[in-house]
Amino acid sequence: MNSLVKWALFLFVLVSLLLNIILIGIYSHRAPKCSAQRAHPLRGKHDERSRVFADLTQDEYLQVQQFMLKRKNLNISTRQLSKPSENFLFLIELSPPKKVDVLSYLDGNASKPVREATVVVFHGSRGYIREYLVGPLPNPIYYIDITKMKYKTELPINARTVTIGEYDLLTTFLDQKLFSQLPELMKESFGANKKILPFEQMPRGVQSGDRKTWISFFRDMSGIYIHPVGFEALINHESVNESDWKVEKLLYNGQYFDTIEELRQKYAAGAVKKIVYKEIPDYGSLKPKSKPLQVSPLQYYTEGKRFSVSDNQVLYLDWSFAFGLSSLTGMRVFDVRFKGERIAYELSVQEAMSVYGSVTPGMIITKFLDSSIGIGRFAHELVRGTDCPHEATYVDTYRYIDVNSPVRYRNSICVFEHNFGQPLRRHFSDFFSTGYGGMVNSALVFRTITAIGNYDYMWDFIFYQSGSVEMKVHATGYISSSYLVNGSLKHGHQVAKNVLGNIHTHFINFKVDLDVLGVKNTFQTKDMEFVNVTLPWMPDRHAMVPHLVEKQLKTEKEAALRHGTKIPRYLHIASNKTNAWGHQRSYRLQVISFTGDHLPESETVERAISWARYKVAITKHKDSEQTSSSLYNQNNMWNPAVDFSKYIEDNENIENEDLVAWVTTGFLHIPHAEDIPNTVTVGNGGGVLLRPHNYFNEDPSIHSSDGVYISSGSEESCEYNRMGCLAQETCSPVLEPFTYNGFEGVMKFED
Repeated sequence: MNSLVKWALFLFVLVSLLLNIILIGIYSHRAPKCSAQRAHPLRGKHDERSRVFADLTQDEYLQVQQFMLKRKNLNISTRQLSKPSENFLFLIELSPPKKVDVLSYLDGNASKPVREATVVVFHGSRGYIREYLVGPLPNPIYYIDITKMKYKTELPINARTVTIGEYDLLTTFLDQKLFSQLPELMKESFGANKKILPFEQMPRGVQSGDRKTWISFFRDMSGIYIHPVGFEALINHESVNESDWKVEKLLYNGQYFDTIEELRQKYAAGAVKKIVYKEIPDYGSLKPKSKPLQVSPLQYYTEGKRFSVSDNQVLYLDWSFAFGLSSLTGMRVFDVRFKGERIAYELSVQEAMSVYGSVTPGMIITKFLDSSIGIGRFAHELVRGTDCPHEATYVDTYRYIDVNSPVRYRNSICVFEHNFGQPLRRHFSDFFSTGYGGMVNSALVFRTITAIGNYDYMWDFIFYQSGSVEMKVHATGYISSSYLVNGSLKHGHQVAKNVLGNIHTHFINFKVDLDVLGVKNTFQTKDMEFVNVTLPWMPDRHAMVPHLVEKQLKTEKEAALRHGTKIPRYLHIASNKTNAWGHQRSYRLQVISFTGDHLPESETVERAISWARYKVAITKHKDSEQTSSSLYNQNNMWNPAVDFSKYIEDNENIENEDLVAWVTTGFLHIPHAEDIPNTVTVGNGGGVLLRPHNYFNEDPSIHSSDGVYISSGSEESCEYNRMGCLAQETCSPVLEPFTYNGFEGVMKFED
């Protein structure tokens, strides 16, 4: 018996070895050995002039910081826990040079524009905010107060965002002045030795000058935002001296109290409906409930990457662009060119805004303006293989906002070419002739993800081989919630025990500075209408036939296209030059949006978000109109530093001018059970697609080497189908051989 087992094992090993030898021979024939992936030749060269758009370097941040610290008359502090009463250096960021100077430098023989920084100082000891222009970099020698020139108004100290130093003081205040005064309530309602964590409402009050914040409290659990405890407090922190702060009102289980003492007494007397602490499941955890069994499909570069990133410039096939990441507004690209021609001077995120509905004060008037906290500020490291493909190129960024020295954020931008798993174009010929022509939709994606409090926004700029560019956002993360009380269900759905997912809007604003064959452009609209026409061959018969309707809008007010009105479906930035067929060469703005209703203009805070009135607004370019919002709009919504509607009021001519499109997109979010634990990106987003419209004489992708053509009889040829010989020619893993049998089912017009 033992000898039989030995012989069986011997035969098994022998057969296994023979099979391995056979397979190795087959696979080595399919996929030749190579030491490295083949480098794909770039179609252009990196240009160091793109550095004119580059974010500040670590050294430049430090140079500016040290220069400002030496201005003894300013008495600046850079301590991260600086008190509101101190003069805190909050922000250092690139000050964009004037467009005319940049174009003269890029397109002509002008010298490089002076490199400068914007510095924001919260002068707590003096009661105001100042913005300074510091330069030249490197080695600055001047600083200029540009506040009044930039905003045409003073910036009061209470318009500042809450700093880490102020949050630290608020945490201490809550512990000492609120929680410690209610020991019995805290223990019985929220658990012995348990922490509750704050989440704040914005704006901070109901009129200019207010800094009175409703703070809601949540359990200290995974995804705190979906664990409300039913306790809220109104904190007056208007004074820059924390000793003057006070609790002005409280909400406990749906009941209001004017003082801590009133709540304590009524709680002790049993005159309130008590919240009784109970342990709950950790339904906010993102730890998978099933262990991973296998890796999901991966995408990799069979013949090497077809793009290159150098400093702040990206080259990809026919595309090139410079990029940056603003601490305040987030992702932006500049000098976007296709086949060497500039398509856009700037494409950038401007603002992300949400308006909430609730019956409780923590969210009843909440309107979050994320650039006032910092959209790009929260672009952290991207997770390889989840946030971006495993083989993406990752880029580090540096920022200086609410810190004591510049901070490096590793891998906070990713760049990758993505096969979208669908053809960009294709046709299968069946009638009269047989053939197949198509092209995979492979495009370059430039991405960052910003985790701003509870929400994570994924920002994608996508560059297609058809000459189109897409600016896109998807929302994920945790919903904001409130404790379920009487009347709550008018403002959302219950998503867990005692938890309301609050209804809210997402409005996203993009800046689209297109330069179509230069800076002299016009704004045109196109649509259709049915016209009753006489049939030429039957004069007594009529038919309703679609007709093209074209208009050219002349002024900024005409071109301010409001939500809720009938807007033409084709919107174009057009040049005065024509293509081979006599049509004006243009780029179309195609907005993809599912926004809710905009806040009525009768609301006193609406001017701070007036950009959201418009689906698209076209203005004449001005360097003084850099952004649609500001760092200060959130905390002084009643007298905003930037009121976008004023850009429209002067009603400038927009014919043959340098034009900027301000595009608003987004979606209405009515939270539901499937938002627990997290909102998914599917269906939650919006964007704008910039598409060539008569810009070319034909689809430029017909010149792409990604095109595939198969005619009857050439099914195995690789001449116009690299996929046909992929297994033999590349250093790929084991791949199935390409086969194609589509012509077997064609209609044949023969006996």
